[in-house]
Amino acid sequence: MKALLFLGFVAVVSFGAPGYKYAGEKVLRLWPENEQHLQFIRNMASSVKVDFWQPDSAELVTTNRSVDFRVDAFWASYIRAGLEKIELKYHILVENVQTLVEKQFDRKKISSTGYNYEKYHRLKEINRWIVKITAENPTLISRFKIGRSYEGRHIYLLRVGRRTGSAKPTILLDCGIHAREWISPAFCQWFVREATRNYGSDSTMTTLLDKLYFLVVPVINVDGYAYSWTEDRFWRKTRSRNPGTHCIGTDPNRNFDAKWCSIGASSNPCSETYCGPRVESEKEVQAVANFIRRHKGSIKAYLSMHSYSQMCLFPYSYTYDLVPNHAELNNLAKGAIRRLASLYGTQYTYGPGATTIYPAAGGSHDWAYDLGIKYSFTFELRDTGRYGFLLPESQIKPTCEETMLAIKYVADYVVNNLY
Repeated sequence: MKALLFLGFVAVVSFGAPGYKYAGEKVLRLWPENEQHLQFIRNMASSVKVDFWQPDSAELVTTNRSVDFRVDAFWASYIRAGLEKIELKYHILVENVQTLVEKQFDRKKISSTGYNYEKYHRLKEINRWIVKITAENPTLISRFKIGRSYEGRHIYLLRVGRRTGSAKPTILLDCGIHAREWISPAFCQWFVREATRNYGSDSTMTTLLDKLYFLVVPVINVDGYAYSWTEDRFWRKTRSRNPGTHCIGTDPNRNFDAKWCSIGASSNPCSETYCGPRVESEKEVQAVANFIRRHKGSIKAYLSMHSYSQMCLFPYSYTYDLVPNHAELNNLAKGAIRRLASLYGTQYTYGPGATTIYPAAGGSHDWAYDLGIKYSFTFELRDTGRYGFLLPESQIKPTCEETMLAIKYVADYVVNNLY
């Protein structure tokens, strides 16, 4: 096929440090409709350095879903020519990636009057915030170190709730499993601030903090997140070394013991969805999994924050089979996204992960559910692709405000339906 000839040449493209290296890069969206279109995308993925945004890899591309990917400006022109040859519809989501990256790295905008929750923050800033907000709220927040990363960084957990001197049911909320999804850690910080600030004035939040503990992990993939600030804004995986290859890292959300590496995950260390050499090979995954196992008797809900695509997902992702309490989870997700939409009209979709977004084994919410945590959800936050992983800081506030409504809805349900 002439339209595919250019894909025989291997491109060496550097997706490097936050800076000039993103100049001219584009994000394209494709709408494959037939096998010819799928083959084009597979050939492209094997021949040209492209960064799949949605879905996570070429293997997950189907004819019933759009495909978003980032590519070097030089190869974008060739790809567009090939797309037009085979009449594969496409749209340019981001004309120049560099422009959006520069806006996120403009540190001159940081407020000098205190911690700015409407900005993205480096890991060191987040860690200082963890210490500060704990000290400022000694009756509501306790800080714990639950493990260390591959590169030796601490992974912190905040327990948020009124201390009663006795055990309480808990909800675990984690953020930052995938490094480049910056809106996720921003939400965990927002949640902690809002929970403590509104205790005593907001009746729902006050009741929740009286009856529950929220266990908040602001950033799980600490190495990857730090790397996304210093070297590669679009880094996704951990930073562990893989013997026998130059390719670095494992996808932590393919590394849990939930039908590990069976579907929607790759055994190729160079893949963005690499499942790792073994179950829980990643120190970050071990830290979270070990903590949850130790406290599974009290953890009644597990909520994992990701981006992007505006979805509320629940098990299963590793199979198309429905969970025993599917109707309950479906109704709860439906109610949560309705509550979320009530503020700004933001529309979410919801349902089991495998059918709603794509099949993926080794994910945290499937693992938590199979461990016995029956209320297990993944939230894919804003947006639906206009900015993708480069969600502007101007959208942090509305994203967090509306997501708070969904989390409070789920938590209120859990309080009234304990098991």
